[in-house]
Amino acid sequence: MADWKTRLAVSYKDEDKNTVNVTPIDSFTPTLAFATEPLHSLEATHIGAVVSPITMTFSMTVKAMGDVAGKLTALAMRGKRFDVTLQESGEDNDWSFKSLVMANCIITSAAPTNATLTGVPTATFSGFALGATADTKSGAKVDIP
Repeated sequence: MADWKTRLAVSYKDEDKNTVNVTPIDSFTPTLAFATEPLHSLEATHIGAVVSPITMTFSMTVKAMGDVAGKLTALAMRGKRFDVTLQESGEDNDWSFKSLVMANCIITSAAPTNATLTGVPTATFSGFALGATADTKSGAKVDIP
């Protein structure tokens, strides 16, 4: 059993093509939905499949300290597209992928938490990607237009 020492580094390219690291980050959840349903007829069931395009969404929660939450909010308010890159960072490379890039992302919602006397407030950003690239440990590369 491996000791999990790898960190996922999340970064994005801003409107000037500068790389901005998203840190500190509490969570990043990419979701790839493969909408496929069976096709039936009066004569038989499961005679084929209806495949819809892949939907790629994400949710990321960052601490509302420093300038990361402000930069992400500015991207959202301007409707600017950006790329999110997840890649291995750390001593061991335990993650299944070398990198995962969600391209042409658009933030659809931003939800900051309440400011309290204790603890740091956070902000959760949700959105979708128009494309993705995944590089696996086995060397396979997958592009989703």
